[in-house]
Amino acid sequence: MSKDLAKTVGFTAMKDGTKEDYLIIKENDEKTAQELADRLIDHLKEMEKDDGAYKINRLEHVLQCATRASRDGADDDWVVASLLHDVGDVLAPFTHGQVAAEILRPFVNEEVEWVIRHHGTFQMFYNKSLSEEDRNLRDQHKDHPYYQSAVDFCEKWDQCSFDPDYESEKLDFFIPMLKEFFTKEPFNQ
Repeated sequence: MSKDLAKTVGFTAMKDGTKEDYLIIKENDEKTAQELADRLIDHLKEMEKDDGAYKINRLEHVLQCATRASRDGADDDWVVASLLHDVGDVLAPFTHGQVAAEILRPFVNEEVEWVIRHHGTFQMFYNKSLSEEDRNLRDQHKDHPYYQSAVDFCEKWDQCSFDPDYESEKLDFFIPMLKEFFTKEPFNQ
């Protein structure tokens, strides 16, 4: 994408920016926000290239997860969150839940954001290579109001979505939902 020089700021240090410079940036930021769904769709397609040593690729995993949520009658917040919960896997392997949660946070309710933020800790429960103490790290959240929601998300939709024989919806099924979802006005900024 070539830059229109008339739409480029004049400063090289932010402290030197003018009001006009920051209006140019604001216009660019608004365009970037409008393109969020398309960029996420592109990233989801990239996830098809990595299998993470599972029997299916990372895209198929999130498609299975979102399909299960959709077929269970979950609302759009949960379906979109299920589709994007591992979007940070290859970019931030140690904090992938936090990456996904921050993308979703302006658009989803507090419960969904919290579950996605912490799902990695809750998924450790299934990892038999870990010590009992590490497998049960989710217990540190036992008194949290969304604890059971995280347990349910992992049990019903996430941990079981590595099945090469499961017939998930294709990405095209979710694209209209993603495009509509990320054009709504953010409410949790």
